[in-house]
Amino acid sequence: MKRVLFLCTENACRSQMAEAITNRLLSGKVEALSAGTGPSVVNPFAVESLEEIGIDISGARSKHVDKFQGGNFDLVITLCGGAKETCPFWPGQGKRIHFGLDDPARVQGSKEEILSSFNAVRDRIIGELIPLLKKELGVESD
Repeated sequence: MKRVLFLCTENACRSQMAEAITNRLLSGKVEALSAGTGPSVVNPFAVESLEEIGIDISGARSKHVDKFQGGNFDLVITLCGGAKETCPFWPGQGKRIHFGLDDPARVQGSKEEILSSFNAVRDRIIGELIPLLKKELGVESD
């Protein structure tokens, strides 16, 4: 089974969503994990956005990147979007690529507007990141 590690600063939104979606859509072919340099708390909007498509991350916890140092990964993907953000550096094994996603937690407005930004990230993960993973890792979904 191929292994992928998603990295983002807080491991609160994008990397958590990418981990859960990958584990659901590429189950049995890819094991996805996620971490950050400054772990925080999983954002409730990330939980709600994934609930809408039947993925439960309500029990997910933010993890520090140090937990995975020395781990063997086929692919390490940084997800931090804007230039204002600092993506974690990964010195370990695995091909490294960057797939920038804007931070939906930075959006301000009504609950609907904020959730919409999380849904946009979710949909980019499904529509663009999953096909990229399949290509990079040489796997197909069922």
